[in-house]
Amino acid sequence: MRACVQRVTQASVTIAGEVVGRIEQGLLVLLGVAGGDVATDANYLAEKIVGLRIFEDDAGKMNRSLLDVGGAMLVVSQFTLLGDCRSGRRPGFSDAATPETAVALYESFVAEVRKLGVPVETGRFRENMAVALVNDGPVTLLLDSRKLF
Repeated sequence: MRACVQRVTQASVTIAGEVVGRIEQGLLVLLGVAGGDVATDANYLAEKIVGLRIFEDDAGKMNRSLLDVGGAMLVVSQFTLLGDCRSGRRPGFSDAATPETAVALYESFVAEVRKLGVPVETGRFRENMAVALVNDGPVTLLLDSRKLF
């Protein structure tokens, strides 16, 4: 499972002109599910991301987590994070999970983040979405559950 995590002052996702998710201070997480991913990947990434100390403390150091600052999370499914661009000019997506597997693990990730006490907004799985954000810092991190544990 791969995640692109961006610290934001605000973010939203719009589908067909309708805003379906919006947060202020927090994290925008673009989440891609790979073939072979299981619930432990979703749980691990949820706990890891919620606990990342990437918000500034009073001294200006990245020392606070999403929970520490009372932030929210906007989670958007993003299978293109599994795109393989090593050969040719057109990405291949054979590493991405099937839609049925991906939606279940995406929802598992969202449920785990909520269980950890973070307010969560989402996009809609398999929809064409417009994502808007103000990246704070900018701070952007890439995480992969297969490289973390």
